[in-house]
Amino acid sequence: MADGIFDNQQPDQRGMDWPAALRRIVPWLLVILLVGSLGALLYTARTASRDHALALAEQQRSFEVIALARGFEARIARAEVTLARYVISLEPDTGRLFQEQWRNANSQLRALFYATRGADWQRGNVEALRRAFADRGKRLSEIGLRTTYDQKMTALAKFHEAGKSEDLQRITSLLDRVIAAENARLRERSLAVSLAGDRTEWIGKTWRLFGLVLLVCVLFAAWFAHIAITDRRKARRQAELESERADSLDAAVRARTAELSAAYEQLKREASERAAAEDSLRQMQKMDAIGQLTGGIAHDFNNMLAVVVGGLELARRKMQAQPEEALRHLDNATEGANRAAALTRRLLAFARSEPLLPSAVDPDALIAGMADLIDRTIGDQITVTFQHEAQGWQIFVDQHQMENAILNLCVNARDAMEGRGRLMLATRRSSLAQGDVGECAAGDYVCLSVTDDGCGMTPEIMARVFEPFFTTKPVGKGTGLGLSQIFGLVRQSDGDIRIESEPGRGSTVTLYLPRCITQAEPLADDSLSLARAPVEHPPTRILVVEDDPRVLRQTMAALSELGHLPIACDHPTKAARLLGNNSDIGLILSDVLMPEMTGPEMVRALPAAFHHLPVLFVTGFTGDGNDQADFGGHAVLRKPYTLAALAQAVGTALNGSHRPVTAAAAE
Repeated sequence: MADGIFDNQQPDQRGMDWPAALRRIVPWLLVILLVGSLGALLYTARTASRDHALALAEQQRSFEVIALARGFEARIARAEVTLARYVISLEPDTGRLFQEQWRNANSQLRALFYATRGADWQRGNVEALRRAFADRGKRLSEIGLRTTYDQKMTALAKFHEAGKSEDLQRITSLLDRVIAAENARLRERSLAVSLAGDRTEWIGKTWRLFGLVLLVCVLFAAWFAHIAITDRRKARRQAELESERADSLDAAVRARTAELSAAYEQLKREASERAAAEDSLRQMQKMDAIGQLTGGIAHDFNNMLAVVVGGLELARRKMQAQPEEALRHLDNATEGANRAAALTRRLLAFARSEPLLPSAVDPDALIAGMADLIDRTIGDQITVTFQHEAQGWQIFVDQHQMENAILNLCVNARDAMEGRGRLMLATRRSSLAQGDVGECAAGDYVCLSVTDDGCGMTPEIMARVFEPFFTTKPVGKGTGLGLSQIFGLVRQSDGDIRIESEPGRGSTVTLYLPRCITQAEPLADDSLSLARAPVEHPPTRILVVEDDPRVLRQTMAALSELGHLPIACDHPTKAARLLGNNSDIGLILSDVLMPEMTGPEMVRALPAAFHHLPVLFVTGFTGDGNDQADFGGHAVLRKPYTLAALAQAVGTALNGSHRPVTAAAAE
């Protein structure tokens, strides 16, 4: 009986659980349905948006490629028009403008190559375009080079031929192919953009429908939410406990955020300091590049001086029996050539390629000894005062170069004061920490300053004062090399230079030079003592490799005067053939900078049968020989040189004593 009662009541108990089960299951089913639908719709929308964005990006890339191609074509045309002006006018500024425009065209071509790097259908066209551009550049560079060397008619003829050349037509054809290919691709991408837009519009309509469904589901969920209120009341206590825990976590997050904010500020300061250091480094690299340019100018100038000095001395030898008047004129000419050589050494010092001759110098005594010279230079209308506060501290510098630097600063101050005012030269002691002034290392320094009460300088002018050939003076009144040379001298002496100036309040230029603790002996020149001792050697057949015909003739005459038998070679590529035809050659005398290959490259390229021959390199740019390993241990003679220096260098090379010889060795 009891069992029967139990069996009858059990179905009723199960029937009472159905509403509760539905209340628990239906919300989850709705949530799953909504989340699934929302996920599918979001995925579809994201896919459509991504496709649309990709299509737009591809379309934009096609427009960019077409614009780059048109810009490249325009830059080439502009550069060729500038070259035509240069060929006709022979103006150096126009030639430099052509070079800059051609480099801009090359940059545009690189941008075009970068923009089409992933386009297989354009790769062949762009590669062919790069080759055609390189061929065109060689042709136009040859025209510019002929124009530079005053071959105007030949340059005009070459330019006329270049206007009808195949490489120009090929560039134009390749550009048309690139643009045509991009236009075809653009049409495909435009269609893709349209399809993606239609798809996006369809998704927008679906979103609206989904919103209606969501509204119905929300209403249905509100009914179940009312039922769930009771269950939430039971969980309220647990929620309060979790809230307290969240508050503690929030406090910890705020503390950590404050720490991260402080670290971020520190990173910003470090980034600012790094940016300043990078800007300073870029300025130094710019000055080094300009110094190399000045050194190249000095090389060409020295070639001319080699002809002048050598020719004058040859004439002097031939006219020993002439009257004293002729000798006096020859002496004057030689003195003028030596002054030109001194000017070249100053240019090389500005390029930081010419080694200085430093010694321990008392800055107070240096300035005091220049007082009369400064007074005569700047005039009587300027009052000059001195402050000698170095108090025995010495500096290790080239005294002659330092005197020139001080005099240059005084002349600049005179011009800034328009010949009237007050000028003060001061020295003082200073102890610097690392980074206090530019790149000066920590230690003791002597500060040498020149202060005037002239017109001063604006920040824009101060930012450019160290640039070579930059000057605010009228045409013919300044070269713009003064402060650049001072900059090179100070940096070569491990110091730094600072300028303080305001418009209308004058300027102060301060040189920071390291203190010389002990008395330093002047640098000894081993080649000097070597050159004064004559090196005897019998007449030798010498191969002279020199591309400049004037220098070649002078060198041949000088070697003949010394009793040797020279053989002329006007191009480095002819050296091997001449060596093969003249088996009795005992020495190779070669210039360093020549067309197609340098002297050291020519020697290394000679057949092994000639590697035993001694070699003497001749150069007018000290920067050529900063690394003696480039010359393979062979002797080096500097231009301009005298007959005595040439005889010494030839004898040294023939005897196997390889060391550099300078023109000063024969003085």
